[in-house]
Amino acid sequence: MLESLYELLEKNYEEIVDIRRYLHQHPELSFEEVETPKYIAAYHEKLGHEVRMGVGGRGVVATLKGKKPGKTVALRADFDALPIQEENEVPYKSKVDGVMHACGHDGHTATLLVLAKVLNQLKDDLEGNVVFIHQHAEELAPGGAIAMIEDGCLEGVDVIFGTHIWATGPVGQIGYRSGPVLAAADRFHINIQGKGGHGAQPHLTKDSIVIASQLVMNLQQIVSRRVNPVDSAVISVGAFEAKNAFNVIADTAQLTGTVRTFKEEVRKNIENEIRRITEGTCLAADANFSYQFVRGYPATVNHKKETEFVASLAPNVPGVRKTIEMELQMGGEDFSYYLEKVPGTFFTTGAQIAEREVTYPHHHPKFDIDEKGLLIAANVLGAATLTYLKNGGIEEVDKEKIEAV
Repeated sequence: MLESLYELLEKNYEEIVDIRRYLHQHPELSFEEVETPKYIAAYHEKLGHEVRMGVGGRGVVATLKGKKPGKTVALRADFDALPIQEENEVPYKSKVDGVMHACGHDGHTATLLVLAKVLNQLKDDLEGNVVFIHQHAEELAPGGAIAMIEDGCLEGVDVIFGTHIWATGPVGQIGYRSGPVLAAADRFHINIQGKGGHGAQPHLTKDSIVIASQLVMNLQQIVSRRVNPVDSAVISVGAFEAKNAFNVIADTAQLTGTVRTFKEEVRKNIENEIRRITEGTCLAADANFSYQFVRGYPATVNHKKETEFVASLAPNVPGVRKTIEMELQMGGEDFSYYLEKVPGTFFTTGAQIAEREVTYPHHHPKFDIDEKGLLIAANVLGAATLTYLKNGGIEEVDKEKIEAV
């Protein structure tokens, strides 16, 4: 079956590209997806799959049932875009002003749709079922995953696999990692309430800008002096606002930032430390404050057996030239919620455009991918699906010698 899978995907590669480029031209923002889920649902309906729309709000879940009984594999792809004005001059440039697919979700969706088509053609020999989870709103917390899970998208699922197209990794490279792989992504808001006044009379004021500036510096001590050096963490202040005339001392100042961690105990510690240091800094300046810590996605933690399973398969998949153990990434992903419910793994698939003098990262206005990476992603996801179903799971599979499908 694997050879048939690879041959069919190769024959349908142009369709993957066409779908990706169509979606790239018609991006939709998180929680505002209307036409994209309709497009996805219609594609699956033509294949004869069971389709649910509006899952968790705007998600789509399609189910392919094999002719033989067996396990159920879930495959997930996200489909939302970002509020970024595209700067690429390509024929498939975004047609929506101020919105573009700057993270590869158009490619994820195209990959999963065509893989669904090919697996459908192999359904007579399929020993089990495949659930295709098309998720909305990955880019904006609280995200679409948690709502889709609450709406039953994982019911009956034994394992879940997902990949992220990696624009900074060479084509042919698969990145895997067991355990934590992507960080918890939280944000904080701090409002400093001082006492404004004339710039020529600072002694009569409580300068919120000076207080907030001191706080920015003090917060940097949390990671260096309050977190165990063997644990990774980031605290970054991304916005500092205190608008005033040039000769007015600001009455209030606002700080907004992000916290990235891998361990829950570190996450809780930093949340408390930010409050404690803010309170102390404001106490010293006789100022007041308000503090809000908003939890985003938890850390993405891959399961060991499932990760080793994919890592052992990947080297034999067409197009894969290299598999590497990924470094920890401080980016966040709500695929984490799926992994909290069922075993699975989330890996990266290289799609760097080698011909470009500059490689632009994800979320950049000039982000783009080498579309050959999409075929490789489909090959790996398809191989993992068929092999898992053929062997009835992973417990029965020797990772050093996986039974040929």
